Amino acid sequence: SIELIKAFFFKALIELSMAVRNICDVRILLFAAAAAFIYIQMRLFATQSEYADRLASAVESEIHCTSQMRLLIDQISMQQGRIVALEGKGVQRLIDKQVPVAAVVVMACSRPDYLERTIDSILKYQHSVASKFPLFVSQDGADENVKNKALNYNQVTYMQHLDFGPVHTERAGELIAYYKIASHYKWALDELFYKHNFSRVIILEDDMEISVDFFDYFEAAATLLENDKTILAVSSWNDNGQKQFVHDPNILYRSDFFPGLGWMLTKSTWDELSPKWPKAYWDDWLRLKENHKGRQFIRPEVCRTYNFGEHGSSMGQFFKQYLEPIKMNDVHVDWKSMDLSYLTQENYLRHFGNIVSNAKPVHGTDAVLKAYNIDGDVRIQYKDQPDFEHIARQFGIFEEWKDGIPRTAYKGVVVFRFQTSRRIFLVGPDSLKQLGIEHT
Repeated sequence: SIELIKAFFFKALIELSMAVRNICDVRILLFAAAAAFIYIQMRLFATQSEYADRLASAVESEIHCTSQMRLLIDQISMQQGRIVALEGKGVQRLIDKQVPVAAVVVMACSRPDYLERTIDSILKYQHSVASKFPLFVSQDGADENVKNKALNYNQVTYMQHLDFGPVHTERAGELIAYYKIASHYKWALDELFYKHNFSRVIILEDDMEISVDFFDYFEAAATLLENDKTILAVSSWNDNGQKQFVHDPNILYRSDFFPGLGWMLTKSTWDELSPKWPKAYWDDWLRLKENHKGRQFIRPEVCRTYNFGEHGSSMGQFFKQYLEPIKMNDVHVDWKSMDLSYLTQENYLRHFGNIVSNAKPVHGTDAVLKAYNIDGDVRIQYKDQPDFEHIARQFGIFEEWKDGIPRTAYKGVVVFRFQTSRRIFLVGPDSLKQLGIEHT
């Protein structure tokens, strides 16, 4: 250090002084002075080099620090962008979750294999709209295989209805199953509307598959259902939806007959129905005029569900003749771009009346035979229920009536396709008058 240099220098001077006093040779003094000077220069050079190295190291450290800081700033900026994007997605999911179109509930009991087929069909199209259509399975009873099957799906919310009380039928020979089904329906719909607070619910059964546009169809129909209070429910089913009787997947109808088999209703409608829900045969109960009160149902021409349940409470009734040949829609209809205003009450009477009016009337006992040989739409008038059943039997459509209404009918008119695109209208004795059509 500098202090050591100074000490050495003074020490040399003292020694020189002593040498002078001792009358030493002057050369010794010069030698000592030169040595001291050389030493001081070497130390100064070493010190300067050390400071230069430290300065260079400091500059290099500063450059590295600046580079690292810029990299860190870039990383933070990138992460902030990701966070904003994730927050946006999270907010959108939250919004979707807060306002679902409808809960979808599968009513199950004791058929695990059927339930699996149904859930797999639903999830095939539900995954992209899960927040709009949350999926539930409601099981009636304690069948462990059904419960385990439902719980195997993370996408499903499981509910269980347990009622081990005795069932008292109102008439001898009635199946207890119909009473249990009605009780289960009331419990499940009360849970979804009042506990989970959904505004709409779509009811499926554990023996159904759904079409590719099932959810788009119900989303479009939900607006119609909310805005037109003369519509009691929207169904995905057409009782005369067998392959030979349908053609156009874009067409929807109003009907006075409740179709069931994949249907949607609102909370306000359930508020009315729940307190008086029947003990059994809930679907036929809903078809009574005293319960639907003149309100109607929306149904498609081509079914959006397929019922594969040959084995069940109804013991396969009508399965081979009416259910197995059903055509389920297999094309994706863009329902969001469809104008469904023709289905509102104020428009539909005129819309449907014009179609029926343009159909060629066919009369006589051989009307069915004549219809085979006529191009274009045809209308055939029936006199009463037995006459309708006779004509329906010849074509192969459903003959059944409930509370004075044929299946699928609107104002007594039953429509179905015949030989591809042409339509047959079976017209009741008062139908033309109700539609505002003059007899022709």
